[in-house]
Amino acid sequence: MADQQKTCFVVMGFGVKTDYHTSRDLDLDKSYKYIIKKAVEDAGLKCIRADEIPHSGTIDVPMYEQLLKADVVLADLSTANCNAIYELGVRHALRPRTTIIIAEEQFANPFDVNHLLIRRYRHDGKVLDIEEVDRFRQLLKQAIIDIVDAEQNDSPVYTFLNNLEPPSERIAPTVKASATVSAAAAETPLAPESVNPAASELLQQAIEAKKNSDFLLAKALYTSLHKLSPRQSQWVQQLALATYKAKYPDPLNALLEAKQILQTLQPEAANNAETLGIWGAIHKRLFDINRNRADLDTAIGAYEKGYRLQNDYYNGINWAFLLNVRASLTQDRAEAITDFMLARRTREDVLKIADAKFAELKAIKDVEDDDDRYWVLATKAEAWVGLGNDAEAEKCLQQAKPYAEYWMCESSKQQIDALRQLLQNSPLNGL
Repeated sequence: MADQQKTCFVVMGFGVKTDYHTSRDLDLDKSYKYIIKKAVEDAGLKCIRADEIPHSGTIDVPMYEQLLKADVVLADLSTANCNAIYELGVRHALRPRTTIIIAEEQFANPFDVNHLLIRRYRHDGKVLDIEEVDRFRQLLKQAIIDIVDAEQNDSPVYTFLNNLEPPSERIAPTVKASATVSAAAAETPLAPESVNPAASELLQQAIEAKKNSDFLLAKALYTSLHKLSPRQSQWVQQLALATYKAKYPDPLNALLEAKQILQTLQPEAANNAETLGIWGAIHKRLFDINRNRADLDTAIGAYEKGYRLQNDYYNGINWAFLLNVRASLTQDRAEAITDFMLARRTREDVLKIADAKFAELKAIKDVEDDDDRYWVLATKAEAWVGLGNDAEAEKCLQQAKPYAEYWMCESSKQQIDALRQLLQNSPLNGL
């Protein structure tokens, strides 16, 4: 009988995570898809990440089973992900060897891991350079091959406590059926426990639904993802976004439901640009419906915080837009002029941020196209409109079209049209 294929369990964050040490957002799914998974499979092992395990109920049971039983565990500590660091510690306690640690090059080592071998790769935020992918994939493949054949401890637990024996599973004895159970009942098979599909499958379906503007389906899929992994903030974020975009049963109630969903992430105290951006978007749209100034002020506060914390161009361009909205509603002309000029200066700064970001995107040969290209160019277009340069705005919009889904173009068009209306009633008129 052929030998069973060895397995590698990958410990890491999912999706786009913020590295608060460097204020960068890193797309960890790209690291997994283009570097880690390919390197593991090239080394001849089966690659498994927690979101790829079909399971019933909580993910904790199969996760701990993998940490104990996997032939190799590979931990990516990029963004100092607390879950990944904890799971690495569990593996080090369970197994003396065959654990590999990697991280992107700006990862700041905590004290307790700074004496361990950490293999580094360069991550460029939401993009990955093709040449860097090829370099590190080959290095990682060889590391996996070497560690499988080695008989050397890499766990600090077993290195320093050298008389320790690793645990093993206790096999429960088979229990014979009671003689009092009827033969018919004993022969009746138990109904199989319902098994959920893997999170990775649901995520691909959700992404496809969003591309097709089927936000009601996307909402259902992100609901399932959230039930599978309640601690994953990205599912909460995307569920809230899909909920308000689905506009079901009507736009107002969809927004109120999305607001309730996102409140579980405590957006008022959040330092995550994505959470703040969605919180701002919900209140911006609530204000459009009910004209409640409290919603406008909440949206302005969320966008400003997201922009100032991380120089986030999405939050910045929306903050500038809502400053113009507030200026149009303010009776005090001095206050209106202050908001108007702050919006203008913010757009000037956002243009610089967007220009630098787009130059970075062009310089890096990314492993795949990214929505970032569209949003950077759409942000530049709106900034140029706000600064009175329609010719430059149109150039940016034409550049952005190849990267856009339909709903993206519609969203940008609506905001730019609304901005043009606001600018016609400038508080500077007549000065």
